[in-house]
This record gives sequence, structure tokens and C-alpha cells, in this order.
Amino acid sequence: MNSVINGVDYGPLALLLGRWVGNKGLDTAPDSDANPDKTGFTDEINFTVSGPAENAEEQQLVTIRYHHVVRKLENGLIFHDQIGHWIYEHDSNIIMHSLSIPRAVCLLAGGKYQEKEGESLFNVEAKQGSDTFGIIQSPFMLEKAKTTAFRMALSVKDDTLSYNEITSLEIYGKTFEHSDSSVLHRVTYDQD
Repeated sequence: MNSVINGVDYGPLALLLGRWVGNKGLDTAPDSDANPDKTGFTDEINFTVSGPAENAEEQQLVTIRYHHVVRKLENGLIFHDQIGHWIYEHDSNIIMHSLSIPRAVCLLAGGKYQEKEGESLFNVEAKQGSDTFGIIQSPFMLEKAKTTAFRMALSVKDDTLSYNEITSLEIYGKTFEHSDSSVLHRVTYDQD
């Protein structure tokens, strides 16, 4: 796959472009009971180019934006909607993932891009209180369901994308690892 689109080299981000769909997702969420709530889901992610970015005439970045919609497998109702950007810096090989969810939580996660045995790996993490890769949330969320850490392992091989993300929460008086994982397949490849 060519990483140069309209004269811009998107590097490994070009591997993400297009529309991806999956029906094998599993959400393990906290519940006020002792047992976690497990929900099967379908999901769709649309990645599109958003162009190059320059910071202080020194740092050269490329970015793609995305929209991720998750629906309950049992009834098709949306239970998660997320928007954001994936950002790559060629000089440092740093991958960054910014995201926002409509529960009033935003974060910027970072890590290094890697290739291993024909697979492209995008591993990022963020922690509450970090000055670089951190988490911002509303006062309500800080009090009732505080996100303290986030990590995501996303991999692409050919036209298959898989991810596993873990959000560490302080909720219902305890710490809980909320996890989401899925396997998606590219159904269209859009460069614009």
C-alpha cells in the first residue's frame, strides 16, 4: 500500500485508511455487582486523511481522523461513539492517538510504531496526571468513574485490523480494568 497520498507521506498511518467493520467485539465493563458486564458488539471505524501538521516550524506531523461507532450485538443500539486522530512523527517514530467520547472524557496517548512478522503495531498509552500523554475528564467523571490509565494495542495485517484496549477506572468504590477488543476487516480503502 502506498503511503504517499496527494504528495503527503502518511507513513504507517496509511495502513489504517478506509472503512473497517467487525462483528466479533467484546466489551467487559464495570457493574455495581461483583461480576463485570460482558457485551458482544459490532463496530465500524472510518479513517480518513486530515493532512500534515507543523508545530513551531520544527515538528512535522501527519494526521488521520477517525470515527468509531460500536453497537450492541443483541439489538443494534449504539452504546459507544468516539472521534479523534492518529498522529505520526516520522523523525521520532512516535505514534499518538487523541480521542474524545461523549461521556466527557478526552485523552492523548502515545507510543512507538513497530513492525513485527508482517504485522504493523500501534501501541499507545496514557495516564492521569501525565504532562504529555494524559487524560482529561469532567468533574462528574472524576468523582464517579475516574479514568486513571488507558492503553491500546492495535494491529494491522493486510485487510484485518484488531485491537485490545484497557481503560483503568476507579468506579463503584474499586479499581476496574474496562476492556474492549475486536477484529475488523477493511471493506473500502479511501484516500480522501
